Amino acid sequence: MSTSIQPIAPAGLAKPGGHYSHATVANGFVFVSGQLPIMADGTRLAEASFEQQTRQVLDNVKAALLAAGSGIDRLVQVRVYLDAIENWPAFNAIYAEWAGDARPSRAIVPTGPLHFGFKVEVEAVALG
Repeated sequence: MSTSIQPIAPAGLAKPGGHYSHATVANGFVFVSGQLPIMADGTRLAEASFEQQTRQVLDNVKAALLAAGSGIDRLVQVRVYLDAIENWPAFNAIYAEWAGDARPSRAIVPTGPLHFGFKVEVEAVALG
């Protein structure tokens, strides 16, 4: 078993706003950091609808997975942070379309306000 740790910096994502990598590959797993609704050019979608924010976040998760040599079909676990539990039905509908046949373990965590006024953040673990 390899013990190397490889940070991943996907070309299709904005530079991280802190001291972290968008994803890290270790021991055959891909760990995707919490993704926020930020476009590749750095535009923050805090004023966008919940649905638009969700789609951007899931696009970011997918981009991180692909850059690490993985994909949605290799997801093992997904953790979703929502500013309000009332957004769960809308998130779930968009997520189901995005995930397709993949059914990884998942947690929904209502948090109250998120960074920069965002409404959703998603982190994930997948097989590499």
